[in-house]
Amino acid sequence: MCKWTSIVGLILASVPWGAAHAAASAKERSPTPTQQPWPGEEMPLPLTVRTPDDLTFKYAAERQFLLFNLMASGKLAYDRGDMATAAAKWETLLRMPDLPPDLERTIRPLAEEARLRAGGVAQLPAAPFPINPLTEQAPSAPPSVTVRGVVTGGGATGAGGSVVWLKRIDGATPRPRPTVKTVIQKSKTFIPRVLAVPVGSTVSFQNDDEVFHNVFSLSRPNEFDLGLYRKGLSRDKTFKSPGPVDLLCNIHSSMSAYIYVVDSPYYAQADRRGNFAIRGVPPGRYSILAWHETSLKPTEREISVKEGPVEVAVSVTSDRPSPAFVPDKAGKPRQSQLGY
Repeated sequence: MCKWTSIVGLILASVPWGAAHAAASAKERSPTPTQQPWPGEEMPLPLTVRTPDDLTFKYAAERQFLLFNLMASGKLAYDRGDMATAAAKWETLLRMPDLPPDLERTIRPLAEEARLRAGGVAQLPAAPFPINPLTEQAPSAPPSVTVRGVVTGGGATGAGGSVVWLKRIDGATPRPRPTVKTVIQKSKTFIPRVLAVPVGSTVSFQNDDEVFHNVFSLSRPNEFDLGLYRKGLSRDKTFKSPGPVDLLCNIHSSMSAYIYVVDSPYYAQADRRGNFAIRGVPPGRYSILAWHETSLKPTEREISVKEGPVEVAVSVTSDRPSPAFVPDKAGKPRQSQLGY
């Protein structure tokens, strides 16, 4: 049994199927005598988020649940002869980043067959590695190195949360794979306060407060305004340009956080003590860049990555001036009579 299957089994075993949920699900699906009830592709996982670690765990669990649903719902559609739906489900699954290789090898031929039988040609991403049919193993990946070190600086805030990334000097930097992340609004606070994402990624802004929020940013070219939304809802934003993004709430002036969009697959965030590690770096010459929420611009210097691990010292500046006022989403000072 593969690791992915084990994780899915643990997730499904932990889901509390209450009588009310079962009744509601049965009403929505109305299964025929020959059709078994299906849990549903959009069933929320009841996982409490109180800390950044909880958030990381919740994201991992929900990702595995999504993989399972795309895989299984495609098979149900295939079995009932709905090839267009089966192909769409499996093609979506195959476009997800960091797909387990055994799952990719299982689903790819099924997706291609379903799309062909639906009357079209599958438009799928290339397989990560060609498979040797005699050994059922992918060839070894190129040798890679871990670049690690400690970030210093950041002023009174400290260097925790700093974003560190590498840009290749002696060749092209590979385009990073987009990912999906979540920023929660809880107790009128953004969690996490600083988040690094690769360019093209989508961030879901989830309201876990009893009050409304209106998340926005004036940071061009990634500016956005999600509008008002209540507890239990989330709004998404895809970040297409690299650079810092200041997050604010148009209702609560005390709320602030940061997203840094990196244009490299080689990146990491420093822990509370400033420690970081960037794994899977091919040997070569790189610029190492570092940014902190108090930095006006990233710091940058050249390093050589050979046989690893490579130890580097990185510093960040704290030269970003404090704003004269906290702006609303129109870029103007808050109206004091509104009390926000």
